[in-house]
Amino acid sequence: MATNSSIEWTQMTWNPVTGCSKVSEGCRYCYAERMAKRLQAMGSARYANGFRVTLHDDLVDLPRRLRQPRLIFVNSMSDLFHEKVPVDFIRRVFRTMEACPQHTFQVLTKRSQRLRELASRLPWPPNVWMGVSIEDDRVLSRVTDLRAVPAQVRFLSCEPLIGPLDDLPLDGISWVIVGGESGPGARPMKRAWVESIRRQCRRADVAFFFKQWGGVRKDLAGRELNGRTYDNMPTPSRPLSGAARGQLSLPVLAM
Repeated sequence: MATNSSIEWTQMTWNPVTGCSKVSEGCRYCYAERMAKRLQAMGSARYANGFRVTLHDDLVDLPRRLRQPRLIFVNSMSDLFHEKVPVDFIRRVFRTMEACPQHTFQVLTKRSQRLRELASRLPWPPNVWMGVSIEDDRVLSRVTDLRAVPAQVRFLSCEPLIGPLDDLPLDGISWVIVGGESGPGARPMKRAWVESIRRQCRRADVAFFFKQWGGVRKDLAGRELNGRTYDNMPTPSRPLSGAARGQLSLPVLAM
């Protein structure tokens, strides 16, 4: 349950929790739900419960056994801040991340209110990047919640982007990922929406990463924008306004 990943902005995934439930329009065609049902049908013991929230206690300490530094996406098959994940379990995951400074951990949630409520009870070492999913302007409150979290890197995943985001509050945000929906029923993403976010990131000096155009066959649509790829990665420690800001584009990580 720590596996190499084909996700463009990370190197591997670690899933001490699997399963989730829908909270907004971005969840409608959830890739993780499709994958969980497929794995259940294949007889995978980890997915005996299908897409119901399941804790995997034996996987909490797994990153401690990985010596080579990795960029690790936490819970690609769930949401660590799901209401059915106990606070003590979340704290165990964070203690593992704190104990593994050789790795960088990317945590992404749609449950920003719970994240904000629990933030003061969790350690926030510099190797923990915290993000929220923003699919359209109906969920912009998630950014407000995220900005209250003392993570050194705060990021937005605008994927699946299903509507315009022309006024993103980027103060205190280090990184923005944009991607279209993929798979069966994928809703189209307009170029104008992507260009708007790219311009906002450029003005705010925020790293911009374009993941994919999406579609039923995302491999055919590719991930080029204006004839090039955008693979910028964030620089840690991006405070809210009033403090100095910096931005560095890091090399693309080998997958």
